[in-house]
Amino acid sequence: MAEKHILSLEVPLNTNCGLITITDTSVYTTNLPVDCPELLITPPGYNSPILFKLQEGFSINITACDLSLQLADCGNTLGMIPDGVYVLRYSVSPNDKVYVEYNHLRVTNITNLYYQVLCEMNINDCEPHSERKDLTNELEYIKLLIDAAISNVEYCRSPSKGMDLYNYAYKRLHKISCTYGACI
Repeated sequence: MAEKHILSLEVPLNTNCGLITITDTSVYTTNLPVDCPELLITPPGYNSPILFKLQEGFSINITACDLSLQLADCGNTLGMIPDGVYVLRYSVSPNDKVYVEYNHLRVTNITNLYYQVLCEMNINDCEPHSERKDLTNELEYIKLLIDAAISNVEYCRSPSKGMDLYNYAYKRLHKISCTYGACI
């Protein structure tokens, strides 16, 4: 049985709208070299990926400038990186044969809005009255929609269905956020 590298990436959820963190969680065999590690990232709505030359075992914070989504004031301000489906392809030499590719649904901005709504609701440690209970049920459903969107994009390989669920969750959450003064 031939030994081979087992390539893997992790993209943890963070609440910084200006960064995407990507970590190499690959298992490299000691019997093969790790040459020319490349990370290709295609942002939502783009057809051409951005190339990053890296070292094995990397952990990288990527900004809007790095993705060419922000073209001015780079180094001074962090532009917002949009939510959506990012295609991530990590490879080592030979790059056309040794690679892993993921669809990643970024949900940082909608997650921040969700938490802002929770803060504005001033939830207490007692059973809510009926109107507030309906709202908490709605928020639970919205959170389920967000999780289902991630699941569809990253596990079910259905990015369009995942984005439909994301957009539906955002529409419902935006309506609630405007009621509580967290409207963006």
